[in-house]
Amino acid sequence: MATPFHLCRNHMHIHTLTDRRRQHKRTTRRGRINGKTEKPRGAETGQLDTMAHLLENQLFTAAKTIEQQLDQQLDRLDNLDSDDLKALREQRLREMKDLNNKKQEWLRNGHGTYTELADEKEFFEMSKKSPNIVCHFYRDSTERCKIVDMHLKILAAKHVNAEKTPFLTQRLRIKVIPTIALVKDSKTKDFIVGFTDLGNCDDFATEMLEWRIAHSGAIDYKGDLMQPPDVKPAS
Repeated sequence: MATPFHLCRNHMHIHTLTDRRRQHKRTTRRGRINGKTEKPRGAETGQLDTMAHLLENQLFTAAKTIEQQLDQQLDRLDNLDSDDLKALREQRLREMKDLNNKKQEWLRNGHGTYTELADEKEFFEMSKKSPNIVCHFYRDSTERCKIVDMHLKILAAKHVNAEKTPFLTQRLRIKVIPTIALVKDSKTKDFIVGFTDLGNCDDFATEMLEWRIAHSGAIDYKGDLMQPPDVKPAS
């Protein structure tokens, strides 16, 4: 297509036509981006307001539901008679008795102690009795293993001498000493290799090791798994 200057001698008309086309192009660019029609800013604001309103309603509904559930539980507790209270006490006693029986069984299986397993056979026998094991692979010549020993004595875990278990060490691909294998439900879930996950220092606190072990589920942990314990390193 020829330019406007070639088609018309009226320079004022040319400028006006050109300005109109430029204005049209600017409007078109604002209206379309990458082939998609751009929504007016007012529409975007309206959508955001609508989404915020919906979210507010959802939060309000959830809070109201929780409040109703709590009220129902409180009403149920207020309306308990002597038979209900007796049933609750009996249920609590059964739970405490079951827990005590489990603790006794755990103690018989070596839970709560820090024991050196003589060989690989003993490790596999122990894994049959205890579905959850914290296993420390160590060498006497590695100083950092003694640091791990100190903390594991507090946490009452299990450990194995890596020099006495070549097959197990190779099977689990233990290359760095110390390494702690974390067994959950008779399956190896995780490894703590060296001190990298413990602050990469030798004077980490026992609570830090406990927090890291708890990530595998091998031990019960009452703290916040999302946040490492705020403790000072061991002195």
